[in-house]
Amino acid sequence: MEAAGAKKKMLATLVGCNYAGTEYELQGCINDVQAMRAVLLDRFGFAPGDVTVLTDDDRGGGVLPTGAGVRRALSDMVARAAPGDVLFFHFSGHGTLVPPVSGRPRSGHGGRDDEAIVPCDFNLITDVDFRELVDRVPRGATFTMVSDSCHSGGLIDLEKEQIGPTASADPDLHGHAIHAGRFLPYAAVLGHLSGASGVGASHHVADHLLALFGADASAKFLHRRNHDGNSSGAARPDDAGILLSGCQTDETSVDVAGDDDAAIDSRACGAFSAALQAVLAAHPAPMSNREVVRRAREVLGEQGFQQHPCLYCSDANADAAFLGQQDTKAKSN
Repeated sequence: MEAAGAKKKMLATLVGCNYAGTEYELQGCINDVQAMRAVLLDRFGFAPGDVTVLTDDDRGGGVLPTGAGVRRALSDMVARAAPGDVLFFHFSGHGTLVPPVSGRPRSGHGGRDDEAIVPCDFNLITDVDFRELVDRVPRGATFTMVSDSCHSGGLIDLEKEQIGPTASADPDLHGHAIHAGRFLPYAAVLGHLSGASGVGASHHVADHLLALFGADASAKFLHRRNHDGNSSGAARPDDAGILLSGCQTDETSVDVAGDDDAAIDSRACGAFSAALQAVLAAHPAPMSNREVVRRAREVLGEQGFQQHPCLYCSDANADAAFLGQQDTKAKSN
């Protein structure tokens, strides 16, 4: 139970992967999280010591955003949480889709593949990992996740869709621009891992990840009997998870070059991350999670991007203020 008068903690983990020197290199992911760190400190009152930044360059404090490193940072953040706290995770990097481990469609998913983010060592973190993480968040706290990666809709397993493919805020909004996507095809992930794992390329990615990373692999693969074909339930009504995804499950998120008109201050960035920051800068008053996503969709549509940010969370959290921001004017009156 939270102590009387205790101040809520604001905790954040920010991860940016540019994959420099590889054929999968991106340009704007590290810039995304550095810009988000400034927003958290300046607007939302996060303390510098409570914001962990992991990047795959020399700005990440020496801890690389490997699969194990990201999971550890997130687990440590959740372990510090108490009821009423605000937890935030921002990921900018590649995303991918993973077919069912057994080859059979998962119950409640219509046979579709599952979403995952790609840390710098390709040790995938899946929707199942994020569901297990959210389930550990204390009641009364929130875990907000922004993922600027391809196929990021649905990255928290079982989370309710508020704005997305079947509950769109603007179903006729379409763009026309063509940019580099933050997507790694499943075949590319397999090819990258098979060279190091010693497992035949025809095997499922689970076999490669288990061979390379063992207990540090995704819970989806460690406990495949529990997670394959067994996700037809639903999150509890007061579920702590709030996902703002850069695009729908069937879409790609854009990595914007520094010379693109959509870039901020001529710096490479993610289109969704830049849109999110633009929305926050233009609207200093508190906004609901639903309003933030709706406005980000509008910004991306005006810029001609073919991606549609989504919102997955409980009904109550859809209308709650983004990162729990309070209206200081109303509070002072």
